[in-house]
Amino acid sequence: MNIPDNLLYSDDHEWIRVEGDEAFIGITDFAQKELGDIVYIEVETLDETLEKGEVFGTIEAVKTVSDMMMPTGGTVVEVNEDLTDEPEDVNKDPYGKGWLIKIKIEDASELDSLLSPAAYKAIIEG
Repeated sequence: MNIPDNLLYSDDHEWIRVEGDEAFIGITDFAQKELGDIVYIEVETLDETLEKGEVFGTIEAVKTVSDMMMPTGGTVVEVNEDLTDEPEDVNKDPYGKGWLIKIKIEDASELDSLLSPAAYKAIIEG
């Protein structure tokens, strides 16, 4: 299982890569494997300020549709438009080309409640 050391994780299987007061968010390798082949991604929250735990979009796989949750509060400043034509990038490269949104972080102290790579690994390995 691929769990990069430079990211933080939510127990909802989102990852976050902080860059200053902004951050990229996506779903983990574990999550994309559980979902299976991803066929559609919908994010209609561009320019919206959302709280930690709020839904920022949905991800549709062949078998199911799942909500994607904010791992921390923030304003959605960018959506990965490449996923409109190539949603399978989330399967192929969940931590690179498969990022979902970029946010401006509202409260950096919320990052302290996220999981370290080791803690996330312990959760998914049960």
